[in-house]
This record gives sequence, structure tokens and C-alpha cells, in this order.
Amino acid sequence: MRAEVDYAKEIQEFKRSMNAVILAHYYQESEVQDLADFVGDSLALAQAAASTKADVIVFCGVHFMAETAKILNPSRQVLLPDLKAGCSLSDRCPPGAFKAFKDKHPNAFVVSYVNSSAAVKAMSDVICTSSNAVKIVNQVPKDRQILFAPDQHLGRYVMKQTGRDMVLWPGSCIVHEIFSEKKLVQLKVEYPEAEVVAHPECEQAVLRHADFIGSTKAILDYAVRSPKQQFIVVTEAGIIHQMKRAAPNKTFIPAPPDNGCACNECPYMRLNTLEKLWRCMKERTPELTMPEDLRERARAPLQRMLDWSQ
Repeated sequence: MRAEVDYAKEIQEFKRSMNAVILAHYYQESEVQDLADFVGDSLALAQAAASTKADVIVFCGVHFMAETAKILNPSRQVLLPDLKAGCSLSDRCPPGAFKAFKDKHPNAFVVSYVNSSAAVKAMSDVICTSSNAVKIVNQVPKDRQILFAPDQHLGRYVMKQTGRDMVLWPGSCIVHEIFSEKKLVQLKVEYPEAEVVAHPECEQAVLRHADFIGSTKAILDYAVRSPKQQFIVVTEAGIIHQMKRAAPNKTFIPAPPDNGCACNECPYMRLNTLEKLWRCMKERTPELTMPEDLRERARAPLQRMLDWSQ
């Protein structure tokens, strides 16, 4: 009978032999984050994927993130530990319905959040992330109507920050829409010295209680530099691992959802486990592929995002 597998050791060996790079999102399990060559939010991961020299990209995130890596790296193999690791935002914006939505506004400039399928990206003029959405929208010509998809809450936040009126696709994230305003207020009473840091995908009722609103990377950076010692974190709980590493003497309290479940953990992100990462590198599958014509059409708005983010 084979001895227990040392997953971490073997993953490192696979990485060397394959000339692979492991990219992981902040919402991955802590064991996966600790093995990654780079941990970041969607913008930073897209930038890392665009600049890598590795032969193989192992993406520990969700499907649209691996798609983004493939769009930017057509000649490289892109692996995703679990192809079922989807995204509620992407799933709630099917390409056919989005095309019909876009056709109603034929002269609009389309800004799509990176949490979307390659097919939706291919119908867009530029992509954005929560890190750069305000910056991207500010660069859209002032005389153009803007369609923003698929996250309505991020869209409303960007409208408030930029003063631009936008037509919003009515999508939302299953994690960020479930945070309870009532329970957040109760936590603020329990921890009166704590600052509330929140992701703009949250509903407006929750965001109005936040001391800081930003992307996962921005939340992390803010918590590290803030003189405060306690933080109520209103986003996917995976970010707290990096927060504790960067500021071990501070206290981070995950905001509760509106029921008793662990809904502040993305069920899609958590499909990627250490064992699945090991197996996908060992077998070099599942591999993310897409038709070349789709990849090329999706590349242009992604490249525009990277250019506008300089």
C-alpha cells in the first residue's frame, strides 16, 4: 500500500519538471495559497498571466480566470484543478441573453467585469476588475452610453465614484449579496473599535456601513497600513489568510451571512483543493482550451484593460 502522499513536496517537483507557474486567487484555501508562486486579485493575476515565461500555467481560481490566462497565452498550456469551479456572476450572464441586452443599445460602449465568460468578453469593448473599474470607466469617451455587466452592485458603486450613468446588467455574486446588514451592525456594536472593510460587489445597504470599500487587494493593503487593530471583513473569507500573514498582530473578523451557513466562502473557489492541484499537475489535466476565433475576439478588450491600467 502506497505511503501517504506529500502533496506539497510533489507539487513543487511537478512545477520544476513542467516549468510551471502556479497562480492563486486570494479566495483559495490557505494551503493552496501557500504553494502558489503568485497570489492576487483578478487584475494582478491577469497581469501575472500576461507576463509569465512559464510553459504551463496552473490556475487556482475559477473558470473565467483560467480562460483569461488562456486568452493572453494561446501557446501555453493552462490547467485548472477543477473545471467545475465556475462563478455565479459569469453563470448569471449567459452569452445569448447578453447579446440580446447589448442589441437593445447598439451604440453603447460595453464595459464587462472580468467575472464573465470569454464569450461575453468577446462582445465587450473593455474589461475591468474591481481594482480598476473606476479608472477604466473614467477613460470611456464622455459622449458614449455605457453598458456595464454583469455585477449590478459594482456598477452602482462605479457610477457613484465616476458620476457616469450606466445601463446595468442585473447580476450579483452569491457570496457578496448574502452578507447581512443586521448582523454587520451587531458586529459593529460588539467590536466598536473595528473598521469595516468591504468589497464593492456587496449590496448598498451593507456598503453604507463600510469605512473602506475596495477590491480584495485594496482591502488587504488598507488593513495592513491602517493604525486600527481590528477589522470586520466583508468579502470572501479566504482573504483573511493573507491579512493574518501580512499583519499577524491585528484581528480580522469575517462578516457573517444572513443565515447559519458558511456562505462567506465561495463554493466555486473552494472546489480547488490541494489534492486536486496535485492530481491536475501529475496528469496535466483538466486543461482549459477554447476556439481560436473566440480567444482572439476576447483578447482585444482584455488587452485594452491592461493598457488602460498602466
